[in-house]
Amino acid sequence: MTKRKAARAVKKPRKPRPPAGFVYVLGCFGGPRAVTYVGWTKDVAKRLAAHNAGKGARSTRGRVWVLLHSEPFGTARKAMSREWHLKRDRKFRKQLVESYRSKPNPAAPI
Repeated sequence: MTKRKAARAVKKPRKPRPPAGFVYVLGCFGGPRAVTYVGWTKDVAKRLAAHNAGKGARSTRGRVWVLLHSEPFGTARKAMSREWHLKRDRKFRKQLVESYRSKPNPAAPI
């Protein structure tokens, strides 16, 4: 093996990249039934604050939201794909709501 090939064969360890995107599920428990919202973002905490400040999607305005679930993804495309699937998975979102309600003392929304 030549020196050139040997240099190529040695791989340097890569630094882990931060996630490029997140999918999140929000819940609102202000009325007789729970409402969920699914979205994707690069910063979950900042996006939740925007929703609660009334600066999110129109359907989220005027409600107090809590984070029910989030998943990190390496690319925004994968996050958007997962968002598409979660928006159609009512059973999963219903399980999240029931899980949140079954907690002995769920964190009060901000």
